[in-house]
Order: sequence, then structure tokens, then C-alpha cells
Amino acid sequence: MTRTAVAAPAEEPGGRNSRRRQGQKRANGEGTISPRKDGRYEVKAYVLTTAGRLERKSAYARSYDEGRQKLTELLSQSDQGIPVASESWTVAEYLNYWLLHVVRDERQPKTYQGYEGVVRLHLIPGLGKKRLDKLTAREVRVFITKVREECQCCKHGYDAAREEPRCCALKDGECCQAKLSTRMVQSIHAVLRNALECAVREETIPRNVAKLVKVTTPKYKVNRGLTTAQARAMLRAAAGNRLYALYVLALCLGLRRGELLGLRWEDIDLDGEKLEVVQTLQRVGGSLRFVRPKTDDSERTVPLPRFCVEALREHKKRQFAERSEAWPDWEDNGLVFPSRRGTPMEPDNLRRSWSTIRAQAGIGDARLHDCRHTCVTLLLDLGVPPHVVRDIVGHSDIEVTMTIYAHVSLDEKRSALGKLGDALG
Repeated sequence: MTRTAVAAPAEEPGGRNSRRRQGQKRANGEGTISPRKDGRYEVKAYVLTTAGRLERKSAYARSYDEGRQKLTELLSQSDQGIPVASESWTVAEYLNYWLLHVVRDERQPKTYQGYEGVVRLHLIPGLGKKRLDKLTAREVRVFITKVREECQCCKHGYDAAREEPRCCALKDGECCQAKLSTRMVQSIHAVLRNALECAVREETIPRNVAKLVKVTTPKYKVNRGLTTAQARAMLRAAAGNRLYALYVLALCLGLRRGELLGLRWEDIDLDGEKLEVVQTLQRVGGSLRFVRPKTDDSERTVPLPRFCVEALREHKKRQFAERSEAWPDWEDNGLVFPSRRGTPMEPDNLRRSWSTIRAQAGIGDARLHDCRHTCVTLLLDLGVPPHVVRDIVGHSDIEVTMTIYAHVSLDEKRSALGKLGDALG
């Protein structure tokens, strides 16, 4: 007798199969296939679940042969140690659980805000009603393709909500084809992949089907940053500005904007010539909040060059004068780069200050973040080992340091090819 001996479909009384099976007893654990009133067949078997124990699970089939096939697969997978889901979640139910009990407690508030938006706007509308344990790689692929090709104006009704409707909201209007960027599509896939990976770790589902689906990765621009001449012009333009020391640290240490605005005097040791990055300022849910740095590697201690120490000493004197002038309205938060009243600085105000410096220096549309790119590139050009550069700027992966932030100037390419030409000539 094989392991999958099961009940045959009902036959006429006195039939040959009926007489042959009279008195036949199935062994425990072999499962059953039973006809239902709706014409289908119900398969039942004790199988290994993601909870780590044997439980009786049911499956349904349109015919007896299909039911026997499903029963064989269930028992075979169980024998191989492949579990089935122990709970019947929908994708929406699990995503809400994941946001509430995992992301909110373990990730940064800004990360939670971004994940929640992706789940609410994209994942739940597209996949929310599907059974978590029945989700397939093909369904994920179809969903990603739809997200990539879908016009967001049409999907969310943006055009119709405007005071003056445009494009597809107009009669005989043409769709504006406002599609998501490659980066956003990648982010949607990444959020789904992270959620399903958590479900696998918690033994809710046996495997992460989102991992089986590959999405197009964005092509980052690596030719970003200032030349040495532009960096000097920027510092000359910033000389005398109340935030001169901020621009010096951005250029020399490659600090992020949030790290600069979250920096406190207690984090700086001017005599020991070092500073610690322990918090960052971010806007979360409409308010400014101090949170931990972006990654564990972003929490770091950085030596201060003499150039930075001198700039910070002068900045401290300037801030003392500002505090005296603003008294008693000054709100002391211990920040190195606060507003003129001592409160955390609005990122938009820093952006406006940078726009003025940028125009005066004649460096086009360079971003403040390009100072970080410049720091990495100049350090590498000076022969500093990549792993040291990575630790200075707080990258979690040296590949980011080498592929996204570092760029090679046209002069350096010309010099390298000139050497090759000389060697061949």
C-alpha cells in the first residue's frame, strides 16, 4: 500500500470498487479526499507548518484526480521539510501588521513614513486582497509591470481634483502619462520584498516570492560634485556668511544635511579636534524631529582638520553674539547650526542660503549634497584608501563610496589616456 491511499469517489451500491474497498482501513497520516455537496473534492492531511508543528490542512479540487495530485504534493513537501503557512493572512492584513509591529518599532520615523505611503498607495490597492500564502512570483511580476506603466494622474484622479482640470480630465483630453520613476518602482518592490522576508523569518510563509522578481535598477549619475576650483570659489562666496562653518564641514567632512542641522556643541571636542555624529534632524509628519543617523555606520567619530576647528571657533563666537542680540527670545537647544533664535533650522531656510552662495560662486545648479560627493572624490584623488573614506563619510557599503559618489574628471581621463598614448608611442 502506498502512502497516499485515499478514499475513491462514490459509486453505485454494489459496484466493484465499492465491494473491493469494504473493510479497507487507511493508515494514519495518509490523508483523505472527500466529495463535497458543491461537486468539488476536499483534501485533508496532516502536514508540517511554518509554526514548526504538524497541523491538519485542507485544500480543494475540481476532480478526484486533481485532489489526489494535491494530496500527494502536500505530503511530499511535508516529507521534504517544506512547511505550509500556519495562518491565513491576506497581503493587506500582513502589511498592516508589519508596519505596526515591526517597522514602527525597529526603523527610523522617516523610514516608517515612506514605507506606510508605499503600502497605502500602491501595495494594498494592487495586492491587498490576495492570500499571503498563495501569492506567486507571477502575480508580483504582473503587479510591478502595472505599477510601472500606470499613469498616476489617472489612478489617483489628480487631474479631476484640480480647480482647472487638465489632460485626461478634459473632454477629449490626452493622458499626460505621469508614470512613476524607476527609483520609485524599485522602492515599491523593495518594501514588498522586505515585508515578505519578515513573514518568512516569522515562519508565516515558507518563501519570499518577491525575491524571485527582478526589477530595473535606476542609473545613478556619478558625475556629480565640484572641482577643486569650484570648491574654493564656494568657500570664498560663503566667507562672512553666518553658516560659513556649516559649508566648511559639508565640504571637508562630507556630512549630510540632517547631520549638520542636528549637530550639537556637546558632540564636538575642539581641543581634541574631533566630532561625533549621533543624531540627525528630519521632518517627519510635518514636524522637525531629532532621530538617530541613517544607518549604524552613520554614527561615527570624525577627526577635525585644523581648517574646520578654526571655522568652528569663529562660528561659536558669532553664535554667542547672536544669542545676546536675540535674548530673551533665544531658545537654547545646544545646536551648532540653529536658526537665529536657537531653534532647529528649517531645511528650506538652509536651501535658500545655499542658493545664494551657489549663485555668488557661479557653480550652476550644484546641490548642497554635492559637497558630500566632492569630499569623497577629492579624498580618493589624494590617494586616501577607499575604506578610510567610507568611514569618514559614514557609508554602510564601500561600493556606494566607489560607484555613486566618486567621479572622474575629464582632465583625469585625459591625463590617463595621455600616459597610455606615451607608452604605446
